[in-house]
Amino acid sequence: MANEVRVKNTGLRGVTVADSKISFIDGDQGVLIYRGFRIEDLAKHSSFMETSFLLLHGRLPASEELAVFEKEVKKARRVPEYILENMTRWPGDAAPMDVLQACVPLIAMDDPDPGDRTREGMVLRTMGLMAKLPTLTAAWHRIRTGQEAIEPDNRLDHAANFLNMLTGEKPDPDTARDLDVCLILHADHTFNASTFACREVVSTQAHIYAGVTAGIGALSGSLHGGANQRVMDMLLELEDEPDVVGWIKNRLACGEKIMGLGHAVYRVGDPRAVYLKKMGQDMARRTGGAKLLELSETIERAALAEFAAQGKTGIQPNVDFYSAPVYHLMGIPGDLFTPVFAISRVAGWCAHIIEETFAEAQGKPALYRPKAEYIGDYCGLMGCEYTPSDKRGQ
Repeated sequence: MANEVRVKNTGLRGVTVADSKISFIDGDQGVLIYRGFRIEDLAKHSSFMETSFLLLHGRLPASEELAVFEKEVKKARRVPEYILENMTRWPGDAAPMDVLQACVPLIAMDDPDPGDRTREGMVLRTMGLMAKLPTLTAAWHRIRTGQEAIEPDNRLDHAANFLNMLTGEKPDPDTARDLDVCLILHADHTFNASTFACREVVSTQAHIYAGVTAGIGALSGSLHGGANQRVMDMLLELEDEPDVVGWIKNRLACGEKIMGLGHAVYRVGDPRAVYLKKMGQDMARRTGGAKLLELSETIERAALAEFAAQGKTGIQPNVDFYSAPVYHLMGIPGDLFTPVFAISRVAGWCAHIIEETFAEAQGKPALYRPKAEYIGDYCGLMGCEYTPSDKRGQ
């Protein structure tokens, strides 16, 4: 018992549970690194496909390798017809994240060897999941709105193809590039809740699809991926509010949160939010969405001023705060914001799943098995005395 670590009711915050070479956060400095590369440099110079290769392989690809990687992802974009047929029978008001989570096991059923645990096989399945999640998300939106699903267009890159399948219109190059950068920014974030869920599940030697299904479930929660939709709900609620500053003050005075502000890790600005704010400003000028960005900036200023007056420091916009208006200006419906998050994060999830799978060979624990401290009824080692139901008091 001397080596036992006892941590109570902390959500494992601050507890190191594994080694990883995939990403790193310095919350005090506002730094996020993928495989040694600053997120700002990747957002400026890279593409989502190249960043995904980096996450999976630990290095940037040569141009020929990147071309092959992109080609393989494009080849895997189509989903089994039985999934699309099933979607036509599902409730039209089903939550998109529930639909996406339901679809991943259906993809596994189409795989002749889903439990293949070779590195090559797992990378191949990662590319398949990266390819299919955008197709599934766009198809569900079309089907639920009474429209025909649109086939993938392999002449288009990853982001542009998704927007085309979603809206039926090829996006302009600037918007396609903006979405590609958003995917880079969301691709990984160390041991967040959904990544931990993926790794915990595959530590049982469950297949990669089971791990990703768990990740999608964790991401759907409003305290994780679902936060950006709640940011958009707030913006829409305040569109015609004459006193935004007063609304912010009243909300904070009542002890309520302003969605999209503050982060569990960053003590200074979230580097992704800084990039997304600038992107949103550029998009607003290009698309005529200046009013929405002005509202976001007003909320930010008012909330930060109120926090400062209360002596609270270190609360800044997180990735959700400005990704919400950015996605809205791209024409993406609010309840698809979190599925878009999953479309990006699946690259990071699978990189972690592969890392977890091969950690066993390095002598790491093969199964996550934390302990809980029992604080319920205790009647000694023999247990409590069982009383038949007809002799129990009310």
